[in-house]
Amino acid sequence: MAPTYEIEQLLLSMPSTHTVAGVDEVGRGAWAGPVTVCAVVTDLSEPPPGLTDSKQVSAAKRGPLAGELTAWAAGIGFGEASHAEIDALGMTEALRRAARRALEALPVRPDAVILDGKHDYIGAPWPVRLEIKGDAASVSVAAASVLAKVRRDAYMGTIGHEEYGFAENAGYPSPAHQDALARLGPTPHHRLSWSYLDDLPQWRHLKQVRDPLVGEGQAALFG
Repeated sequence: MAPTYEIEQLLLSMPSTHTVAGVDEVGRGAWAGPVTVCAVVTDLSEPPPGLTDSKQVSAAKRGPLAGELTAWAAGIGFGEASHAEIDALGMTEALRRAARRALEALPVRPDAVILDGKHDYIGAPWPVRLEIKGDAASVSVAAASVLAKVRRDAYMGTIGHEEYGFAENAGYPSPAHQDALARLGPTPHHRLSWSYLDDLPQWRHLKQVRDPLVGEGQAALFG
């Protein structure tokens, strides 16, 4: 089934809600590179044909679809958190910061947010509606899903280190990526706090241990 505006219309029926943004992320499970969040606002018009969850759109079709979405959407905002922020702050706080950056980059401030998934990593000041598989149900979240995926994949294809296959795997643990890691060790783009280093004895000494009070601990209350 194609995504619809059912959730957007439900939220817009509430008092003082005039603008709704759909939000999705990509890169959470990668071993290298940033996490990217996209926020999309629409005017409830018919979306480009073929729009659905980015995982259901082939790589060949995602790029052209992203171009159509860019021209169609009423507002698009991107936010990223680097591999260094992920190592220092933990993924939850990194996602929160990336999402805030995406929402603040929109041309209009949304009154409510539809967030794909079951965990609210955004929080105040935005009222957040969690929607499991929201990228398949909501038009604005589906658009955010495709745009975030295309943007991050394009970036990962520019950072070099061809032995790791970043242009193909976008930093996820493909066989080529794992083989290069075992032979060559992590690049400057790798997340060094992640457990994959535990399985690489010759590179284990590079692992970073995050202070539990930073990011997802007490420091998450600040900044």
